[in-house]
Amino acid sequence: MKVVHIKNEQQRDACLARLCAEVYGHDAGIAPLVSFAGTLSVLVRQDAARILALVDNASQPAALALLVLDKQGQSMEIALMAGLETDVNEPAERLVSELATRAPLKVNALNAEQEAMFRRCGIARWFDGENGTRVGLSDVHPANSLEELPSPMRFDERAVVQSFKQDRTLFEGYKKRFIRGLESFPRVL
Repeated sequence: MKVVHIKNEQQRDACLARLCAEVYGHDAGIAPLVSFAGTLSVLVRQDAARILALVDNASQPAALALLVLDKQGQSMEIALMAGLETDVNEPAERLVSELATRAPLKVNALNAEQEAMFRRCGIARWFDGENGTRVGLSDVHPANSLEELPSPMRFDERAVVQSFKQDRTLFEGYKKRFIRGLESFPRVL
């Protein structure tokens, strides 16, 4: 097993499309497309997003993650992650475990189950975040408190939806790119 940073544009688009579809579900309406378009048009353009994959010994993808840099470029936050259907046991957790040992990683747990999973992955420092969210940091993360955490880069989902409503060509372009990505998801990376 190893972690691969997806840099090739076609593979990146395909992996991001698959990740969005896996996270939001195939019946989630426009949400996967909004996440896909916002990530590409804002975060990737600003070099603030990384698409990573955990691949098995045959280079077949087992898990995918979208990491977003903070505004100061000091750390990364897991924005999206998903395990894929493979023979690999707990692939998303294995990917997080690999990242937690190497990267200044921030995670957000929405419930006790997610926190427990992240703890099993090696995320040991925890803080109480907003709205009941628990914020976890890897050992190599430089922050020692919530106050020291730089804000992650984001995009405005409502603005993406609004731009789709105002520009049908833009919407159709991202829709085609998303579908093409899903159809061309690589068997090996």
